[in-house]
Amino acid sequence: MTSTMFNIGGDLAVRRLGFGAMRLPTEAGPAREASLAVARRAVELGVTLIDTAHMYGWGANEELLAEALYPYADGLLITTKVGVARSSSSAGWKLDARPDVLRAQVDHALRRLRVERIDLLQLHRIDPEVPLAEQLGALRELQTEGKVGRIGLSEVTAAELDRARESVDVASVQNRYSLLDREHEPVLAACEAAGIAFLPWRPVAGAASAASAEIAAVAAELDATPAQVSLAWLLHHSPVILPIPGTARIDHLEENLAAARLRLDQACLDRLDRLDRLAG
Repeated sequence: MTSTMFNIGGDLAVRRLGFGAMRLPTEAGPAREASLAVARRAVELGVTLIDTAHMYGWGANEELLAEALYPYADGLLITTKVGVARSSSSAGWKLDARPDVLRAQVDHALRRLRVERIDLLQLHRIDPEVPLAEQLGALRELQTEGKVGRIGLSEVTAAELDRARESVDVASVQNRYSLLDREHEPVLAACEAAGIAFLPWRPVAGAASAASAEIAAVAAELDATPAQVSLAWLLHHSPVILPIPGTARIDHLEENLAAARLRLDQACLDRLDRLDRLAG
């Protein structure tokens, strides 16, 4: 049977199927009230891992989660990410992992989330303009000061993960990954070998029509939805995978979380495993 729990860093127990808060609207009004309700419903349904980032509304998403959930339930982990800053570029953002920027973003996150320590802090991206040793050194100093509990990375290669582990204990990796997008399979393999949590973002993204049609066929046979099948496959695929699907709707949230109860037999798993070739 697939385990429903994982110990991040070896000692921080969370339910493997979490929630990504990026899609929650933060502007005042009915949309914000709906966001607060979604976050609260996630915890009511047993979610103990919620992912956010400084970049999501430039702190507004962190403030929203604190408004919805503080004081936090025992065992609830809210992980955030730093290392991206506003920019006047067309994208509106840029990578910025200079030590002083990382430190400032962590201090802001502590205030917004109303906590004294971020139990899992992830570097949103490795900044190619800043020596990796300086980026990781800043996070290690914050960890020594007690402001950060565990350090994670996002969107890294297997080689970058290896380099980072020479400097810090890496507790998690957050890369784009799904049933139909397995580009980072080598990173997942490295995480599995080391017992590092792997948090796939965009975990139910679609791809080639033939592959999507096959997922829909499997879902119909199981009286499930394609999203549920995709999430259940992730949970079966590796014991270190902790999916963090996001939504701004309670019905979609409930649908996603029900995937933890979906059982895939070996025949279904074999069919789904082969879809990577169709999607590619």
